[in-house]
Amino acid sequence: MTYIVAISAYLVLLTIFGLIVARKKVKTSDDMVTGGHRIPFIILVGTLLATWCGGGGITGSASVVYTGGPWVGLITFAAPPIGIILLYFIAGKVRKSNKVTVPEIMGARYGKAASIIAALCVMLAYVGVLATQLKAAADIIVLLCASSGIEISHGLALTICTALIAIITVGGGLVSVAYSDAISALLMIGGFLAIPFLIGVANSQGATLPPEKMTITGGMSGWELLGYFLPSLALMLGDQNMLQRFASAKNSDEAKKSNIGMFIGEILVIISIVLVVTQAAKLYPTLDVPSNVIFQVAVDYLPLAFGALVMCACMAFIVTTADSYLLSSATNLTNDIYVKYIRKDATDKMPVLRGTIIVFSFIAVALTLYFPTVLSLQMTAYTMYGAAITPAILFALFSKKVTPAGGMAGILVGGLVTIIWTLMGTPYGIQCAIVAVPASVIAILIVSAVTRCNDPKRSLEALYQDN
Repeated sequence: MTYIVAISAYLVLLTIFGLIVARKKVKTSDDMVTGGHRIPFIILVGTLLATWCGGGGITGSASVVYTGGPWVGLITFAAPPIGIILLYFIAGKVRKSNKVTVPEIMGARYGKAASIIAALCVMLAYVGVLATQLKAAADIIVLLCASSGIEISHGLALTICTALIAIITVGGGLVSVAYSDAISALLMIGGFLAIPFLIGVANSQGATLPPEKMTITGGMSGWELLGYFLPSLALMLGDQNMLQRFASAKNSDEAKKSNIGMFIGEILVIISIVLVVTQAAKLYPTLDVPSNVIFQVAVDYLPLAFGALVMCACMAFIVTTADSYLLSSATNLTNDIYVKYIRKDATDKMPVLRGTIIVFSFIAVALTLYFPTVLSLQMTAYTMYGAAITPAILFALFSKKVTPAGGMAGILVGGLVTIIWTLMGTPYGIQCAIVAVPASVIAILIVSAVTRCNDPKRSLEALYQDN
């Protein structure tokens, strides 16, 4: 019962804090979406870290570490740090362009049609990522209630978590999300202070890992490892949440510096997750639900204070990522479709933005019913974004030779291959990203070479006009 009280108190306080900050700082729709381009440096670092480190990491990715061992964990978790290093060179360009969403960048380089299709792909992928967070949050509530002798359905737990996340996001958009994220980022890192104690417990019981989990590949093939590595890297490089936060920085230099802070924080989080799951794998030779491994070991083996801190940290991972992806997908529908093509004379976008947040929350809940595990949903959502969006966005920012037709081809091919490969059930055991991402890149290169043009309205410099 204490764990439930601790998490409930954290969620209530986080919601109140977010609403208070929003009341003071949110006056316009621009404040909702970008924080008025004045998010302080330390808050920016915190929200970048908290946005990326979510329920997928402590459930889906944790299950990969549990199954394959620590070396597999370090290999698969290496994608985000590599992506963050590359993001350093992207951050300044995004802030300089003054574009808020990925479809805006796509529209500046590839035209109206590409902007609309990109918006649809982003929304589809992000609602999928949101669904992974909601599913993970509900798993925590169900597990904690069961450990306290309280029976609660997964559907009710899902409803409670979804309502709280929607309230935080509706209340103040990026402002409330960013400041809440910064608090949660500290809690996330602090929660793993329990690691030395957990190592001591495993050693005292003489628990060890099976030999196969101590190998570099953990019994997995190279294709499997690449299939887990590539989606995370592709998502990180073009993630609209990252780009949106860079756009909220005071200037391009501030955006670059925040990326360095995020890199340091991400390394700490990765090491913490791998260490916790490794000790848990020693204590639990078999688990019915590997994605719950961190929650299970916190409840069963940690002292109450440490266990409550870890569980609150896990919920912080989930809430901060969920509200970010919810806000980002709602921003796409509002800014990139409603305002541009339905109500061009709209002066107050906040009612539509807030209404969209609620609608997308319901859609995400529905998605959790289709995918059986967090990992399967996580990989599909990551791949949809990483294949349909990331190659096109990187070419848009860095290539002078890519054409509108080439960019459009990359978006369409990446998205369609992801859908078809997923529906086919990953033929030959090859993860979708291994096929979809290269297909998108090849489509961009070939179509751009065939349709080479010098349209100044679609040039690289178009990104930086009117700034």
